[in-house]
Amino acid sequence: MKGILWGAFRRFLRKPGSFLITSIICAGFAFLLGSSSFTKVEIPVFAKNTVEAEAIVKELNESESFQFKLLSEQATLKQIEEGKADLGAAIEADSYTVYRAAETETALAVQRYLEKYYQTHSKQTQIINNAEDKKEAEAKLEAVNEHPLLPITFAKSQEESSYNQSLQALFGFTLFFSIYTVANTVVEILRDKQNGIWDRFILSSTSKTQLYLGHLVFSFLLGYLQIMLIFHIFKFGTGVEFNGNFAVVFGAVIPYLYAIVALAILLTGLVKTVSQFNAFIPLIAVSFAMLGGAYWPLEIVKSDFLLMLSKFVPVTYGMELLKKGVIEGAGPMELLFPVGILLLMGTLMLGIGIRLIERRHI
Repeated sequence: MKGILWGAFRRFLRKPGSFLITSIICAGFAFLLGSSSFTKVEIPVFAKNTVEAEAIVKELNESESFQFKLLSEQATLKQIEEGKADLGAAIEADSYTVYRAAETETALAVQRYLEKYYQTHSKQTQIINNAEDKKEAEAKLEAVNEHPLLPITFAKSQEESSYNQSLQALFGFTLFFSIYTVANTVVEILRDKQNGIWDRFILSSTSKTQLYLGHLVFSFLLGYLQIMLIFHIFKFGTGVEFNGNFAVVFGAVIPYLYAIVALAILLTGLVKTVSQFNAFIPLIAVSFAMLGGAYWPLEIVKSDFLLMLSKFVPVTYGMELLKKGVIEGAGPMELLFPVGILLLMGTLMLGIGIRLIERRHI
């Protein structure tokens, strides 16, 4: 088994192109489709008193959605005229003026945000001005802001809390492209059989169990490496927080990859040539990604027939594991069902696939 693993590793080092290309494309698609959640909308602003404006901009930039950038009046208006920005604003200590090219959703959202900020700031200023001890009033207001007496929380429905655009794109495309990575390594079994190398392995002291385990373990490890590499790039490169549940992904992808390796083995047993295998993999990968909710969340699918088909697709349960574990923060007991389904799928496909490979002579 160690020899099989070492040989597969050396072969990978000689030709790592497929692994690198799929990883880059996966990261690119995930970033582009989830970019609205990865980056803030930049809003140019200007002011007559730049000293006061810098303090205001610093407070405004505490928003999770908008990034206010202090420019000159001419530069701000020029960006709006040229269409580089939907809107801009003139900010003062106690007032603001919004300049917008069109009444877009972004413009309305920014206006509401500015209105709320200035209303809150105006109330606090009035309280401080009317207080006998202004310093004590400022200290109390700061304490109340940090530790409110009646904290307000907003409950989200399960459907709302389980959707996150950036994580949906990241999880979906990562699971989708991992199918290609795993399949391109499992297909070496078929290639060895065509070239007669498989028969030489059988005549050697290596058992069939070691032969299969060597190929399957390497395929699993390579797929795991790709998924973890992409997740780490997004966590430490783009600042995706994974809702504070980043550790969950290390275990959540294991049953999914087991099922995908088994799927590749099943396909290897069904086809006769490498060219047939390469023709079927894109069809299976794309159809499974569409049915399994990798491209879009299954919550928006209305067809009962398509939802029924999704129950037989490993991607469905892989996405469920990641979304429940990372986005919803579900515990181990809540994840048992998708884990169990993936292990059952994988075991059935692995058993049938190996039996077909053994019975078919190429």
